[in-house]
Amino acid sequence: MNISELQNKFEKQFGTAQNTRLFFSPGRVNLIGEHTDYNGGFVFPCALNIGTYAVVNEREDNVIRMYSLNFEDKGVIEFSLDDISFKDEHDWANYAKGVLSTLIDAGYKIDKGMDILFYGNIPNGAGLSSSASLEVLMGVILDSVFNLNIDRVELVKFTQKAENNYIGVNCGIMDMFAVGMGKQDSAILLDCNTLNYKYAPLNLDGISIVIANTNKRRGLADSKYNERRSECESALEKLQQQYPIKSLGELTKEQFEEGKHLIGNPVWEKRAKHAVYENLRTLEAVEKLQNGDLGAFGELMNQSHISLRDDYEVTGIELDSLVAASWKAPGVIGSRMTGAGFGGCTVSLVRNESVEAFIEQVGKEYTDAVGLTADFYVVNVGDGTKELN
Repeated sequence: MNISELQNKFEKQFGTAQNTRLFFSPGRVNLIGEHTDYNGGFVFPCALNIGTYAVVNEREDNVIRMYSLNFEDKGVIEFSLDDISFKDEHDWANYAKGVLSTLIDAGYKIDKGMDILFYGNIPNGAGLSSSASLEVLMGVILDSVFNLNIDRVELVKFTQKAENNYIGVNCGIMDMFAVGMGKQDSAILLDCNTLNYKYAPLNLDGISIVIANTNKRRGLADSKYNERRSECESALEKLQQQYPIKSLGELTKEQFEEGKHLIGNPVWEKRAKHAVYENLRTLEAVEKLQNGDLGAFGELMNQSHISLRDDYEVTGIELDSLVAASWKAPGVIGSRMTGAGFGGCTVSLVRNESVEAFIEQVGKEYTDAVGLTADFYVVNVGDGTKELN
């Protein structure tokens, strides 16, 4: 959908407006470093050129009206700045309301209403962070419209706080950080312990990022996520008997191998092994990328998937079938699951001339294996959330 179409849809919904402003917020994909964020490790995400658009017009009263072209059946969601509490019937709009509520609670002056039309081209539930995209988008809209001058990293922290406290999802900061801080043609090496970060150029000459959605309903992801977190915390407590560490991400391979007998539970040991090894794999992958060794980077992506399958056990037959088919396909440099697991997406690096054959072959093998149809998206690396002129 192009910009003039969005403007037309806005006017159809809210009436003619002279001074509308347009914003865009990307989705994100994590190239490597999975389930490391809450274990005090590194992640390596990038922002995508698919995401969420918003057409915004200020009002003179304190009423906010929101409408999403992705949830047209929900109609216009309307509320006043006098009551921005969570309401079940406000459905998707609670993600945007949470950011509004969090900024007001932090003392920022937001004293007028707005009409906002949203439209996203991120596939819903695919694990490409449509919720983080919407939350950071709302943060940037409020920052711009009300001249709040919030430092971008601080704004990212507010959006995470909104999801944790207002929505009630105990997510890490990676998604919002990648969405808010993304940079074209670069990925971000982020230390989730300190929020220190650096951009690493993604020189993908002749190579495409292909995302494949398993289209499996992700029923397990949340409960298993909490289970994995507590398994890692249990392993950490045991290791702290020997090492003065705050997180698993601080350990070297040698320290882990030397101290793993302390864990005393084979399941916890496997979980901790993934956290330690994946963290080191992420740092090695960035180094390989900076040396122009994409082949080695791809091999580390493959190893990441094997660890998520065997040690962390968050893949499942759909993701494993999709990755196994990808590994065999023409022109593939590396492929792995990305996101929480148990459904969602894979990310693959594929040579441009092989992309069509890859999609055809992998799609067929996946359907033969599990009876589902995968959706494929060829994406580019884009900028973080911003106003479009």
